[in-house]
Amino acid sequence: MPAATAVAAATPDPASLKAAANGASTADFTTLFSADKAARDSAAHSIAAAAQQNGPAALHGFPEAAVKALGDKKSPAAREGAASAVINIVKNGGVKALEPTFIDNGLYAALLEAFADKMPAVRTAAIEAVREFVAAMNPWAAGLVLPALLHEIKTAGKWQLKTGSLVILNQLTTSAPIQISKLMPEIVPVLSEAIWDTKADVKKAARESLTKATALVSNKDIERFIPALIKALINPVEEVPNTINLLSATTFVSEVDSPTLSLMVPLLARGLNEKPTATKRKVAVIIDNMSKLVDSAVTVRPFVPKLLPGLLKVETTIGDPEARNVVGRAIGTLRQVGEVPASSDGSDLPPLKVHEPAQLASGLIATWKKAGANPVPSVADAVVIYTSRLASNMVNLKNFDASEWATLAPYIGMVAPSPDPASIASQWSVRSASDETADDEVPEDEEEGEDLCNCQFSLAYGAKILLNTATLRLKRGHRYGLCGRNGTGKSTLMRAINNGQVEGFPSPDEVRTFYVEHDIDGSEEDTSVLQFISTDKRIQADEKEIIETLASVGFSDERQKGSIGSLSGGWKMKLALARAMLFKADILLLDEPTNHLDVVNVAWLENYLTSLTHCTSIIVSHDSSFLNNVITDVLHLNRFKLRRYRGNLESFMKQVPEARSYYTLEPQEDYQFKFPDPPLLEGVKTKEKSLLKMRKVGFQYPTQPVQQLYDITLQVSLSSRVAVLGPNGSGKSTLVKLLIGDLEPNKGGEIWKHPNLVIGYVAQHAFHHIDNHLDKTPLEYMLWRYQTGEDLEEMMKANRQITEEELQKMKDGSTVIVEGQKRTIDEILARKKLKQSYEYEVSFKGLSSTENIWMSRDELVKRGFEKKVVEVDTREAQRLGLLRPLVRREIEKHFADFGLEPEFVSHNSMRGLSGGQKVKVVLGAATWRRPHVICMDEPTNYLDRESLAALISALKVFEGGVLVITHNRDFSESLCKEVWAMRDGRLEASGHNWVEGQGAGPRIDKGNGEDEDQYDAMGNKITVTKKKKVTASDARKAKKERMARRKRGEEVFTDEEL
Repeated sequence: MPAATAVAAATPDPASLKAAANGASTADFTTLFSADKAARDSAAHSIAAAAQQNGPAALHGFPEAAVKALGDKKSPAAREGAASAVINIVKNGGVKALEPTFIDNGLYAALLEAFADKMPAVRTAAIEAVREFVAAMNPWAAGLVLPALLHEIKTAGKWQLKTGSLVILNQLTTSAPIQISKLMPEIVPVLSEAIWDTKADVKKAARESLTKATALVSNKDIERFIPALIKALINPVEEVPNTINLLSATTFVSEVDSPTLSLMVPLLARGLNEKPTATKRKVAVIIDNMSKLVDSAVTVRPFVPKLLPGLLKVETTIGDPEARNVVGRAIGTLRQVGEVPASSDGSDLPPLKVHEPAQLASGLIATWKKAGANPVPSVADAVVIYTSRLASNMVNLKNFDASEWATLAPYIGMVAPSPDPASIASQWSVRSASDETADDEVPEDEEEGEDLCNCQFSLAYGAKILLNTATLRLKRGHRYGLCGRNGTGKSTLMRAINNGQVEGFPSPDEVRTFYVEHDIDGSEEDTSVLQFISTDKRIQADEKEIIETLASVGFSDERQKGSIGSLSGGWKMKLALARAMLFKADILLLDEPTNHLDVVNVAWLENYLTSLTHCTSIIVSHDSSFLNNVITDVLHLNRFKLRRYRGNLESFMKQVPEARSYYTLEPQEDYQFKFPDPPLLEGVKTKEKSLLKMRKVGFQYPTQPVQQLYDITLQVSLSSRVAVLGPNGSGKSTLVKLLIGDLEPNKGGEIWKHPNLVIGYVAQHAFHHIDNHLDKTPLEYMLWRYQTGEDLEEMMKANRQITEEELQKMKDGSTVIVEGQKRTIDEILARKKLKQSYEYEVSFKGLSSTENIWMSRDELVKRGFEKKVVEVDTREAQRLGLLRPLVRREIEKHFADFGLEPEFVSHNSMRGLSGGQKVKVVLGAATWRRPHVICMDEPTNYLDRESLAALISALKVFEGGVLVITHNRDFSESLCKEVWAMRDGRLEASGHNWVEGQGAGPRIDKGNGEDEDQYDAMGNKITVTKKKKVTASDARKAKKERMARRKRGEEVFTDEEL
């Protein structure tokens, strides 16, 4: 029972009702109930005037007399007169005097009974009397009159009583909309039953009342679905699934209050009983999302018994593991918001604390005393009790608006005209508010300085709620560190600010914001740096200022004229910062600004940001040292709220110790990554044997005047743990691109790799892998990328693209003489072992497959077919690694090894994922083929410390080789024992253990006892049967048997057959 209705049960003592007359004698009310209508009206006018002047004293005895007249079965005139008297008293200004005694002494109940009177005139007068009363009474009395109405609608035996009560409910909806909206949790269930009443008049009236009541729901997210929700209540069998489908596609961002829940919960409770698993899952997602937007346990608690038992039942009966996890998450959120213990199913919860009228009455008496009232009124006074009941309804709904409390002044004045009733009402309001909020901590955010922004808003992305009624207040010149776990919405919030999607945030005309990010796409690669800045329409600066600003961040004249495509990641980030400087923003939004920056440039960035006194910065970074040195305040994004803490990161972690996990590299037991074990390679018997070699490789970008790499010699094995280090622009990323085949040497040298080697690659700008697929889910992306069994990204690399020169060489070398005939090579189809190398099956144009021949690898390479040979090698490498089943179950399991929940894998587009979640998608996609070597260019970008610690732990135990480019010293030192230092395009390797041949390391195990279950590409389990070893004796017997069969003329296919 909501607080506003619960207080209706508190009724004043009968003796206190008599005290209201202050000793006055009971007036003669008999004329009010006479047959003469004119006399009745005249007497009612006189009594109303006396009530307006003298208050409840003038009406002492009237309720009892009216109840007696309404019960006179022999006199319709008396019954009609009693109802008419109430109408006249109300219309002539006597309602305030009548209110304290109207509800609890039988008059209200008697008028409700008269709704079903045999005489139409009496019925009409009774309905009009109650309707006029509720229209004129204090709106905060709605909670006092409603219970009786709902009782009649639900249980009355006479249909006229039900329809009359529905008329009064409609009037309450009009005259007390705020109060009735808060009482919707009690109204909707009753009306939901009434719409199925057997009497057509009741059914029609109930549907009309339901439509009017639901119009009070002000939630912007569902208001357009209200007609559909009403249809679902009327016709649940057909409409519930359809309505759930509509709602499941809705993004909830508005605060969810009692009226919203009262309309939604019947639908959701019904949806949990639907048969389809998909429907139950959608219901759980809606419950999870809506629960996050509920402001307090008081709001959600009445609905917990209707939802939690159903969710718990679904969790134990649903078959789909992923859907079960979604249901479990909804249960957790509902328990947390509703403050439900783990041992409870929600049906046995103790009532929440409410403020009883007696408490408020004591506060009113104390206020009078403090104001010097003499005499101090009695707490047992009927008007004091009634006024306290109104006040308790306000307090329980946390309404302390001065104008609302001012409506209590007339009642206070009836009891004690002095001191000033309006002043007493105001002081009482303040006192009640301080009592209510005594336990609530209200963080102070008052500080000197200019406010750039002070707004309250909610934010969501896709179907995910990020912030609920969060407050954002920014001061000029401050530097805010935006902190929170991956996926909480840090980058989304900054984008929303930049795109003007934050409600209440100042317009661009008032406050200029600039989002600093690496946002240079492929179409800009050939544009010069200077031209790129000059053509940016947001920047109003002349060429001289642009050149000077670029020079101030380190761009020489030569580099300014160079193309953007030649810039390293660090220089591209500095270019983005230069644009921000030229924009002259009031607020800089920096998303991972230290990504790709070396130590020198990070120090420069720190100095630049701390020098800004007129510009405010909001910074998202996982570089704890950088944040600690730069920020003045922390904005902590946690549990859908945004809270400010003064001081730097160190100070913040002292105040919020649990936030330390955001910035420490300690792996969590319940949060770990796992890389798939690579398959064995032919001829590789130790981890030291080289799988990939470079010998004296040189490289130069075609658009650059100088060479990027010189005489690079290196090798990689399964035991490699390599950190590629060096300043921005030293050639680190170029080196790795040559290793994986994205680029090919053009200044001499050679690159060799094992034919079956599989390399997993995560690019410096990791999102480049998925940029063209953001509207796909990770599941759909994987189905696209590996649809042919091969990696489509692998097929796009430079070492797989055939140039015009290579095409001509293949054409020249395609003629083969076989048995004196010229043949032209068509395709290379298959491969088999040939001593220390391989030979390949070749088909010819115009000839059948019976004419195919086998040619050696060296011969085909000499004829120009090297890249065609590599294609076959890749296919064979995939086959030898056991092709993984490209099915949802396997893909979800694979991504779970990188901390990505099935919800995000199968049901969220990648556009809605955070930066950290996108990196996990890229990691999972790169390792799907069970690579032997993993190459990662700046893998720490966008990953929080928790994920970074999990990544380091997983790489340490990975059975293959690891190459990482990073500026993160913590990361490289905790993982890598070998360093490749790049300086001016040259490599200095240290800590390596390069060997020729197999090396002296331990042999690689060829089996681990009990292997994990394996599945074919269709998802069927592969049953492996061990071949029985044949003894020499058995072999001799089998040979004799074969010879005997041949002698008898039987066909024997092979001498190897047993």
